Amino acid sequence: MAKQTVGDFFWQRLHEWGVRRVFGYPGDGINGLLGALDRAGDRFEFVQVRHEEMAAFMASAHAKFTGELGVCLATSGPGAAHLLTGLYDARLDHMPVLAIAGQQARSAIGSHYQQELDLNAMFKDVASDFVATGSVPAQVRHLVDRAVRIALGRRTVTALVLPNDLQELPMEAPPRAHGSVFSGVGWSRPRVLPIESELQRAARLLNEGRKVAILVGAGARAATDEVIAVADRLGAGAAKALLGKEVLPDDLDWVTGSIGLLGTKPSYELMNACDTLLMLGSGFPYSEFLPPEGKARGVQVDIDPGMLSIRYPMEVNLEGDVKSTLEALLPLLEPKTDTAWREQIRGWNEDWRATLHDRAMQPAHPINPQRAFTELSPRLPDGVILTSDSGSCANWYARDLRMRRGMMGSLSGGLASMGAAVPYAIAAKFAHPDRPVIAMVGDGAMQMNNMAELITAAKYCGRWSDPRFIVMVLNNEDLNQVTWEQRVMEGNPKFEASQTLPDLPYHRFAEMIGFEGIYCDSPEQLGPAWDRALAATRPVLLEVKCDPEVPPLPPHITLEHARNFARTLWKGDPEQGSVIAGAARQVLGSLLPGRGR
Repeated sequence: MAKQTVGDFFWQRLHEWGVRRVFGYPGDGINGLLGALDRAGDRFEFVQVRHEEMAAFMASAHAKFTGELGVCLATSGPGAAHLLTGLYDARLDHMPVLAIAGQQARSAIGSHYQQELDLNAMFKDVASDFVATGSVPAQVRHLVDRAVRIALGRRTVTALVLPNDLQELPMEAPPRAHGSVFSGVGWSRPRVLPIESELQRAARLLNEGRKVAILVGAGARAATDEVIAVADRLGAGAAKALLGKEVLPDDLDWVTGSIGLLGTKPSYELMNACDTLLMLGSGFPYSEFLPPEGKARGVQVDIDPGMLSIRYPMEVNLEGDVKSTLEALLPLLEPKTDTAWREQIRGWNEDWRATLHDRAMQPAHPINPQRAFTELSPRLPDGVILTSDSGSCANWYARDLRMRRGMMGSLSGGLASMGAAVPYAIAAKFAHPDRPVIAMVGDGAMQMNNMAELITAAKYCGRWSDPRFIVMVLNNEDLNQVTWEQRVMEGNPKFEASQTLPDLPYHRFAEMIGFEGIYCDSPEQLGPAWDRALAATRPVLLEVKCDPEVPPLPPHITLEHARNFARTLWKGDPEQGSVIAGAARQVLGSLLPGRGR
């Protein structure tokens, strides 16, 4: 029997930790690991991506959609460097991910060898809690154990670097000698609760509030029932940070939807009118969308003490997991009997839904992009998993898709990176092959890297029990979010050299690799196109030829925004004319009496 190599032991140890899927791309810096992975047989599923960055995005998404450790694998040098963007996505969204990278032979390190990078230094920021390079076989056991346990326990990124010659060496147990360590497998998630006196202090503050607003984030994903129970006890309204979109169903009339630049007007009004704020598992970054400082009293719950009271000055800061903390807090809360606050929130929601419908039905050339989402929303199948890229499509994802119980959705949150939607969708499909998955992508992100990952989906789609894997591409030949930021935030015209994209037939490319391609260039086609896509028995790419001059408006248009946009028109925008005049009516009209206030 062949002696176990370091590579064989490495995968055996990860299997003992519960790892079953690895996203990666080969290279000679990890040949020993790949050979051992092949010998491991069906104990692991190796997902071959088109680019290492996508492997890291998939590992991040795997963690988001399963709660498990995400694992990505890359070779030395450029392969390892390519992982960084996806790893930062996991790091900023507090996802447990292990990055595995190869390295040149130990004797060559420090010699300016080909593909030799200082990987410990390179990974030190993104994997600051733990990054290590193996040097001898007896060390590998505790390196794996620490990397996995720290990633899971601290919900962060860790990294292991294994030189290529180490991977092929015979495995050796640590000797029973001074300087050896003997680590073990295993970690259990703790139940983290604030002390009783702090819970009572939080309850007193919340009980005194007359207009309570709740903000939920991704940290509240496992606490839907508890959030609803607390909200009902307090008669509260609730807004959702973008990563918390799935926490509360949108059919509850006190849920105002997303908050922030991509949020809703009711969420903006909720925060400005409340007298008490309860923030649950969220690192929502834009403090200007929270209550004005001093206007509301605050309670925050977060498992990470570093996230407490950094967006709003909270009176009570509770370190704890959201579900357990709310379970302990609920008996201390007094039921509110006055329904006026919730009635006001319901009215805001009704007005907003009418506004959204009106905006989606505005004429455009050829298609209003918002309508693509309003046509999809009532058609969303039960249990669907939604992914969105960064850019203007994220606005419509945030505002126009109404979540129901059992649905999931995510995107690159803290990093807000382009290029994550398709790898996220692929990871979601591997994690839940029996559920439909829909990705929403702009043409900028599609051209950047998502087109290549369609090949990955085509390669593996036969493994998925539910064939519904749909990618919608908004083709407007424009890097649209930045174009509108230039116009509204900076008061500058569209800079065509940086903003205009080449027009490509995305649906035809998809057909070439085995997808069903659907093309829409009129609004009347959208409903039937979604019906066809959702009934398909193979992956689908739906290309929507849409108007770049439909503004992804923030929930509240300030006087400064209107002035900047007017300055843009005065300077002369390349798209100025009847089309952009329609956008101007929406931007400037939001400040007039009876128009969006």
